[in-house]
Amino acid sequence: MTKNIEHQFSMLVREIRKEFVGNGPKEISTRFVGSWAVSEMKGNLTNIEKFMMGSKEGEKMVHEARTGLVKKIYSDLSVRRKFEDLAGAAILRIFSDIDIEADIAMTIFVFDRPLISKEK
Repeated sequence: MTKNIEHQFSMLVREIRKEFVGNGPKEISTRFVGSWAVSEMKGNLTNIEKFMMGSKEGEKMVHEARTGLVKKIYSDLSVRRKFEDLAGAAILRIFSDIDIEADIAMTIFVFDRPLISKEK
């Protein structure tokens, strides 16, 4: 059951990214670790962003634009509520970054309680 929720969480991340960025990551996986949901995304950059990365200035612009946009997306209360409803917990913090050279992004959602209860 946990894997199903992690998959649903990944699909929600993809849906949100697609809605706000115009495309979602090609690969995404989410793992719940205590009160964290860790989403790793590969294949995030658009062809235009890849073209822009031909210079150091372009790389900096793409990185700043991507990280700034993601922060703005997750500051939207209606977006946060979708994740909270799925997880059944409140979001305390969200950390996000992208390695544009490797085209891998990570977002860590920190919730107010553990997302998986340990089975005994």
